Amino acid sequence: MVGNDRREHIRTAMSAKVKVVHAEQGEFIFSTRDISDGGVFIVVDTEPFTPSLGDKVTVQVQGLPVPAPVLEMVVVRKTNDGYGLQFDQNGD
Repeated sequence: MVGNDRREHIRTAMSAKVKVVHAEQGEFIFSTRDISDGGVFIVVDTEPFTPSLGDKVTVQVQGLPVPAPVLEMVVVRKTNDGYGLQFDQNGD
């Protein structure tokens, strides 16, 4: 690890459309900025999406020839342009 970067997984730039569903806030379509073995970063610019850290969401990649799996994720980071989501290892 270099400097303040505490990530344990290497990020790969990837732009894809994903459907994000939050229990209280509803369903949204966002673009991803990057993905890693640990999670994904979604770009949130104009949508009124304001989850709290620790909130659980489901995420599904859109636009594939067959439906992608729905993945359980946890909001772990907020920046000026979006949120870092981590794959939910507990599956609660």
